[in-house]
Amino acid sequence: MADTILAPQAFLTLSGISKRYAGVRALEGVDFACDHSRIHAVLGENGAGKSTLIKIISGVVRPDSGSMRLAGSDVRFATPSAANAAGVVCIFQELSLMPDLTVADNISIASPPRRFGLIDARAQRRRAERLLAEIGCEDVNPLLRVRDLPLSRRQMVEIAKALGQRPKLLILDEATSALTAADVEKVYAMLARLKSEGTAILYISHRMHEVEALADRASVFRNGRHIETFDKGARSTADIVQLMIGRDIATQYPPKPARQPAKPVLALENLSWEKHLDRISLTVGAGEIVGLGGLDGQGQKSLLLALFGVLRGVTGRVTVGGREVRPGSPAAAKSASIALVPEDRKTEGLMLPMSIADNLAIASLAALSAGPFVDRAKERAAIERAVTRLQIKIGKADDAVSTLSGGNQQKVVLAKWLMTEPRIILLNDPTRGIDVGTKQELYRLMRELADQGAAILFYSTDYDELIGCCDRVAIMYDGRIVRELQGDELTETNIIASALNIDAAAGNVHAQ
Repeated sequence: MADTILAPQAFLTLSGISKRYAGVRALEGVDFACDHSRIHAVLGENGAGKSTLIKIISGVVRPDSGSMRLAGSDVRFATPSAANAAGVVCIFQELSLMPDLTVADNISIASPPRRFGLIDARAQRRRAERLLAEIGCEDVNPLLRVRDLPLSRRQMVEIAKALGQRPKLLILDEATSALTAADVEKVYAMLARLKSEGTAILYISHRMHEVEALADRASVFRNGRHIETFDKGARSTADIVQLMIGRDIATQYPPKPARQPAKPVLALENLSWEKHLDRISLTVGAGEIVGLGGLDGQGQKSLLLALFGVLRGVTGRVTVGGREVRPGSPAAAKSASIALVPEDRKTEGLMLPMSIADNLAIASLAALSAGPFVDRAKERAAIERAVTRLQIKIGKADDAVSTLSGGNQQKVVLAKWLMTEPRIILLNDPTRGIDVGTKQELYRLMRELADQGAAILFYSTDYDELIGCCDRVAIMYDGRIVRELQGDELTETNIIASALNIDAAAGNVHAQ
């Protein structure tokens, strides 16, 4: 292990921190420090110990051994409330908002403004408006229920809630993974302001370009150990990835096969839905990975949901294998051999209190049953094959799926649908919030599935992924496909220009 950099006057200092869960090492002898007026990135694969580290700092769990100092004083937080009182505020990757309460209620949930002993609703609304304005979210109505907001807006409400606690140490755990590009820029500006005001910031992200743009210092964790801390610019991205995974990084994306266009498995003709989809026509062939690009919110997610039967009132024609289908429900879509890996694995893809085995088998129960009863031997064998195929790191299949790291949870969502043997696989930003090693595994799996004849429609907010993984990319703008890119045309410049609906060469805006 490399020497640890510990600043003498660090705002936060950890010494010899260790934590085990049921005999499994989460952290082992970790020394770590974070300074005032610095953005300190914490890097590592899923399962490296990052989440345990921040849970200890924020009072969610207690370490088995070791000590922690904050602003020069020894501390050991028994609860998150105690950490908040000391100025430690955490924005976890998994949202902590209460969906049935309003935005204003959630932002002030810990300490609402009061008048005559009662909650002052007007003051609470004004406070929410002020905090939302601080992060550039004036468009969010404080009186809306959180459940009625899209995921990206909910994440911004979470950030406003944290900002309202006036943190001295702010911890962000993949806090930008669900955000639009415009909102990410707003978060950058907020962090720059907090840093200038003296706030210490811990920043956990798998997006290396964000780390390069923001971090003054970075620490790498692997297998529960602190590997190295270094200042901005001291390590290349390739060096950092090697530190994270403990081996040389292989080619990130698998090679694309040179093949003739296959007969369409999925064909869309004039698919429309309300104001979100406007006469979408698109084909995906057997063995083909077709990307959906463009700025977030241009209809990509609505298109995937329409194909999976989630939306009502969709018009147009959908054919699978030359046969017209009407996916009026997820069950009907599944019957048409369509599978969807949704955007938010926690709320849309998994049943968190249930076991890994139950989550894996739920979509395949009909195939695993003999009459009205599940064939347990057949179920166990299918689950074992799925775990092996996707290299899901689990303890026991009976453990709650919530105990897995984010990357392994995402693998469970994907494995669940692969067990149905779908012909068409819809992927909604599947690598959001997972580490570089797991991303590579998913890229290889996508190409393997395509090589076996699957038709894959893949939405990603990462342009590099679209270029590296896809045979073709359909760029969406205002609910329409404005351009398809493939071969030498599939470049970042063309993707961005098409996403903005401009001609990259001429700089002209296309006619609406």
